Amino acid sequence: MLKMAKGFRLRRSKLYRYASDAVDHGLQYAYKHRKTKKREFRRLWQVRINAASRAAGLNYSRFIAGLKAANIDLNRKVLADLAAQDAEAFNELVQRAKSALEAKSA
Repeated sequence: MLKMAKGFRLRRSKLYRYASDAVDHGLQYAYKHRKTKKREFRRLWQVRINAASRAAGLNYSRFIAGLKAANIDLNRKVLADLAAQDAEAFNELVQRAKSALEAKSA
């Protein structure tokens, strides 16, 4: 337990009673935050995709629906990276989504 408490400050790293409490608490937070990290990153990716797709003329939900209609299977992490790093490729995806939506509605 004291080995796991290495790096904690004051008696939380020196005395077993306090180290045990601190490590148990830390492990609970680690478990909880492994779950919330996934949630937060998905939200971040959605915001980035929405901003880039709105700049190209579509909102987020219509863009995702257009990608599904065009059978383009990219996850949100890749789409957010394309939106941030490669605007030309992202705009090509937006155009394909628009054309798939038009074909679907016609």
